[in-house]
Amino acid sequence: MPVGRRQVLTAAAVAPVFASIGLPASGESRAARFLVGRGVADVTGPAAENGMMGYSMPQQQTAGIHLRTLVRAFVVDDGARCAVFATAELGALFQSVHQEVLRRLARTYGERYTEQNVLLNATHTHAACGGDSHYAAYDLATFGFQEQVFEAVVSGIVEAIVRAHEDLEPGTVAMGRAELTDASANRSREAFDRNPEADRAHFPDAIDPGVTVLRFRQGERDVGAICWFATHGTSMTNTNRLISSDNKGYAAYAWESTDPGFVACFAQTNAGDMSPNLALEPGTGPTDNEFDNTRIIGERQLRAARAAFDAATRPMSAAVDHRLCYVDMSAVAVDGRFTPDGRQHRTCTAAIGVSMLAGSREDGPGLPVPEGMRNPLLEWLGGANAPVPPELADEQSPKIVAVPFGAMQPHPWCPQVLPVQLMRIGDLHLAAGPAEFTVVAGLRIRRAVAAELGVPLSDVLVQGYANAYSQYVTTPEEYDSQQYEGASTLFGRYTLPAYQQEFSRIAAAMRDGRQVAIGQLPPDMTGTVPSFQPGVLFDAPPPGHDFGDVLAQPRTRYRTGERVTAEFVTGHPKNDLRRGRTFTEVQRLLEGRWTAVADDRDWSTTYRWRRTGAASSAATLTWQIPPDAAGGRYRLVHHGDRKTGGAIASFTGVTREFVVS
Repeated sequence: MPVGRRQVLTAAAVAPVFASIGLPASGESRAARFLVGRGVADVTGPAAENGMMGYSMPQQQTAGIHLRTLVRAFVVDDGARCAVFATAELGALFQSVHQEVLRRLARTYGERYTEQNVLLNATHTHAACGGDSHYAAYDLATFGFQEQVFEAVVSGIVEAIVRAHEDLEPGTVAMGRAELTDASANRSREAFDRNPEADRAHFPDAIDPGVTVLRFRQGERDVGAICWFATHGTSMTNTNRLISSDNKGYAAYAWESTDPGFVACFAQTNAGDMSPNLALEPGTGPTDNEFDNTRIIGERQLRAARAAFDAATRPMSAAVDHRLCYVDMSAVAVDGRFTPDGRQHRTCTAAIGVSMLAGSREDGPGLPVPEGMRNPLLEWLGGANAPVPPELADEQSPKIVAVPFGAMQPHPWCPQVLPVQLMRIGDLHLAAGPAEFTVVAGLRIRRAVAAELGVPLSDVLVQGYANAYSQYVTTPEEYDSQQYEGASTLFGRYTLPAYQQEFSRIAAAMRDGRQVAIGQLPPDMTGTVPSFQPGVLFDAPPPGHDFGDVLAQPRTRYRTGERVTAEFVTGHPKNDLRRGRTFTEVQRLLEGRWTAVADDRDWSTTYRWRRTGAASSAATLTWQIPPDAAGGRYRLVHHGDRKTGGAIASFTGVTREFVVS
């Protein structure tokens, strides 16, 4: 591979640092010292009238913010190779985003950060903005491609990686483990029980309780952690309209709130059949309140993560490695050593099954397009009633094909050329795949990779939702039951064996120190999906008012634990996403100056937006006063933006003071 000018300059810049800490310039395992860096940025999309990604419900349009969605990035450099790991609080990490992030990184860093050593993934919250895919299937519920969402996500991820790069300092990485048994439930037990006893015995409670944490230190200071645990981002239900990072976002927020400057990343793994709704109904378990459930499931992950973090006392070997190739998952010849019957089989063109349209009753039932609702994107595409080729129906059996995504014209509705990546950080190996893997599907991939590398199974994790998105991957046995997950396994009964084969291939290359051919590059689908979501024409305040006016003032006195509410005349949030900033501030008077103590990123605040007329709208801010809030004088502040005469201008509204005691 040719070496870029920026890569040479970057290597020259970090070489003196490695020389000063005594690291040889080779890729072999050696003293447990790295350069490590971390960064955080905002990826929150439009807080009003933008479809959410996850439940595929067109009526689930954003109407405010509960927790801003962030991206957390880590860079690890061993002196010879480096790796980027970035987790975004999104429903999915689409191939469109992966491609554009890599393009922008190349402009700054040349060939230092490429598809080979950059691993992008999503937490799979179902309460973040959607519309940033270049494939129609994932933009139906958002009425097409949403450029604002795409730009917010791409810019945020790039910012976080740049910040992590600029944060690089000598440090160590250690690994710890724990178990968590009360933050997930198997939502597809009928399918799980079809697996062989050897697989089921590995998960006696039908869940993956494993918690794995990487502990990052710079010098003698803890600076960050990545925690992997399998549970869906569906504590918030499909009736919620507030942007939220869900249970994993709460866990990250709660940890970071106790240690300013610390970066806490809660990543997904094989969560395909793992629900946080412990009573196996939307918004239930452990309580009947979706906000409480989000917090409680987040707190449980946080406690387990801290236990694993505390157990991570021995730095790992300072080794980084990575391999990535692209595979046309619709046309893989799978060797018999990966199939249940020992015979060769093939994958096939992507298609979804009828039971996928019913949704998951445990996390969010419902058709993608409710009966009676017109979807202009679907109509523009020519409808979803494309004929199913007889050979595809046979290949996908026993799935009853509902929509042949891969055969739709003029463009496939989902990606079929997909990235398969293996990344090593110290002793941990991440099998990164662009899908939602069930726990047994993940187990089989982990076993295949561990066998090729000759490492313990516990040192291999599946990193789902990575670098692209192509729905679910079940075992062949689970596929046969055609539950929601099996019907959403796009490439037929042998999708998982194909992944086992491809991960084994790149694991063998990593073991032997060989590179792998990158394979057929995925197409750039930019511009193939239009947007049918109307934009903002103009804003107008109600008669007798101006932007920022307070329509409903808070009381003058409150006690801790009470809720403060105020309403303001506002503009449309799409005028300015305020990415990296806020719509809401809680300010306290300290030494004669008003100081912000909470904003959109805090659990205690909510920002709700609603239309009050054709062009007028109101913002309702709430602050749930924490039990440990200091007594004193406070006020609520709303920052907004209005569009009049084609120009956008910001404004600020301020309530009267109130006393907290």
